[in-house]
Amino acid sequence: MLSHQAIHAIGAAVYLVFCALFLWLRGIPRTNPGAGWWATALLFACAGHVEYLLQLLSDAGPPTEAVYAALKVLEAACLVAGMIRCFRLSFDLRLVALASFAIEAWIWLGLLHGATPDSRGLTLVGVSVLVQLATAWIALRFRDELNARWMTVAGAASLLLALHWALVYPIIAWFPVWSSRGFLLGVGLTLVQYFALLAALLRSFQQRLLLAESSALDMAFRDPLTGLNNRRYMNSLFDNALLLATRPHHLVAVLCIDLDDFKSINDQAGHMAGDEVLKVVAERLTHATRSTDICARLGGDEFVAICTQLDQPEQAHAIASKLLKALAEPIVAAERAWAMQASIGISFYPRHGHTLTELLEHADRAMYEVKHAGKHGYRIYPEQAMAGG
Repeated sequence: MLSHQAIHAIGAAVYLVFCALFLWLRGIPRTNPGAGWWATALLFACAGHVEYLLQLLSDAGPPTEAVYAALKVLEAACLVAGMIRCFRLSFDLRLVALASFAIEAWIWLGLLHGATPDSRGLTLVGVSVLVQLATAWIALRFRDELNARWMTVAGAASLLLALHWALVYPIIAWFPVWSSRGFLLGVGLTLVQYFALLAALLRSFQQRLLLAESSALDMAFRDPLTGLNNRRYMNSLFDNALLLATRPHHLVAVLCIDLDDFKSINDQAGHMAGDEVLKVVAERLTHATRSTDICARLGGDEFVAICTQLDQPEQAHAIASKLLKALAEPIVAAERAWAMQASIGISFYPRHGHTLTELLEHADRAMYEVKHAGKHGYRIYPEQAMAGG
């Protein structure tokens, strides 16, 4: 069995390492505010173990034992303050500070008036039981707001610590050797508690990084105005995503869509009205295509619809007609209804090309043929123009 000196030396060293880890987390922007409080709690815990170790080595009297009790009270106060700040509870931290001040005063006044170490020990037991129960309740009650698994572990460790503190004196009275073993158990449970809190913060930090990465990728691949995919998305994923989604003997149709006379909206009603029109156009393109299709905005008033899993070229005729009909419905912007029309050019994979660049180029040529022929219609490269729907 480890001696008291070894237990406190190891405890102080491990607490110092945990304190450094919490301080490191505290330095990361927008980190949970509980990290700083728990780092402070661990600093007090480390100081308490050092103080107790010095007491054992020097066989000091009651003043040194009172310092240990005072440090443990400060650790408990910072632990529960960290839980309150971690979950942004409305409890006033000034009440925690006031209670800590009152308990510290009680410890030192008792020392001045000759109170026995047992009275300070019972005070420390009462404070520790209440703080551990409060910590357990907060950890379990709000565990889903941080990381449910690790906060459950922290809550369970806190409950065991509350039970440990409540039973420590009765057990020692019946089983004196428990003085050493119980101390080791308390240190172990405290380390489990702080490890679980640290793991919960790290998991939360990991989730934050994953969300930030997902958001960055989404921003990189989406048009900020309409929410549609952009050219970068198509260039990055066309070969992998679209060709894998197409079975043998199926076609992929690339539709280049350009709004007719869109510039007049910006000239007459301003760019804000034009932006509103583009948003509505994007919604209509999405609704008029299938779930297996991809709609994208190339820029300005140019859009692309990539239609996969087509059995026959005639299906592209139906899709283009549906798009023309949907876009022809008036769009209200700047207190005015705008009658929109569009020109559409269509190319097929693999008939008209094997790369997205080739398919877009051929669809774009077909679209400009529609423009030159009078607008509002569609053309399949290099077939003849078809009337608008």
